[in-house]
Amino acid sequence: RADEDKLGTAISKTLDEDRGLTFEKNPETHDNVLSGMGDLHIDIVLARMKERYGIDLETRTPQVPYRETIRKTAEAQGKHKKQSGGHGQYGHVWLEISPQGAGEGNAFTETIFGGSVPRQYVPAVEKGTAETLAGGVLAGYPVVDVKVNLYDGSYHTVDSSEAAFKAATALALRKGIKEAEPVLLEPIYNISISAPEYFMGEVMGQLNAKRARILGMESQGRDISEVKAQIPATELYKYATDLRAQTKGRGVFTTEFSHYEEMPPKMAEKVIAAYQETRK
Repeated sequence: RADEDKLGTAISKTLDEDRGLTFEKNPETHDNVLSGMGDLHIDIVLARMKERYGIDLETRTPQVPYRETIRKTAEAQGKHKKQSGGHGQYGHVWLEISPQGAGEGNAFTETIFGGSVPRQYVPAVEKGTAETLAGGVLAGYPVVDVKVNLYDGSYHTVDSSEAAFKAATALALRKGIKEAEPVLLEPIYNISISAPEYFMGEVMGQLNAKRARILGMESQGRDISEVKAQIPATELYKYATDLRAQTKGRGVFTTEFSHYEEMPPKMAEKVIAAYQETRK
């Protein structure tokens, strides 16, 4: 914490001196991300900052902003009930949780019949739904493309409150999502690589090893070819170094975000297990 002010000054001056660097804070993962021309470039910059400004930075590979979603419909109840002298707490909901199409976002509806959950508590259930989905269930990443319908529940005239219904909603969602075939989604990027044709065999081989989907290749003239592919964000870190080594410094690439798609189960299990470790 004591170094944060010094870091701001050091980063600002370093960026002014070196136009090959970028620095940004990822609003989702809260990582401070320093990007450069490769590992050596970054190492030199960090050593210079330590020498000039007395800042010794810990670094790691940036976190990948995964997403969570579900593949089938499930129903779950959540009951929050506590009694401890005076007013207690009571909230009880039944939720139906179902998948939506990719990119449709989350939706909340209610089909309460007969006043089983009074109208004044429905906004609390909606807010509890939004907060729980944003915090994730499987591995702490936002749950997306899910529809949640409140269709039943019960209340207590004295002990029910908005807080109790929010807590009941969180219980029901965590239970229901785990029964609705939850999966992890990973960000996929479009990548375009230009390099001498002589190196294209190795470039393509490495893309396949990195789980990339080759979309096509065409000649750009002067023995230069361009290959287009889609590649998971996880496989992009350190790719600049890999490509430079493969093409003797003559390969270049650009990327842009494309979409999210389901992660292979074995890889998802590792991400989930790592998250569970941090919760112990």
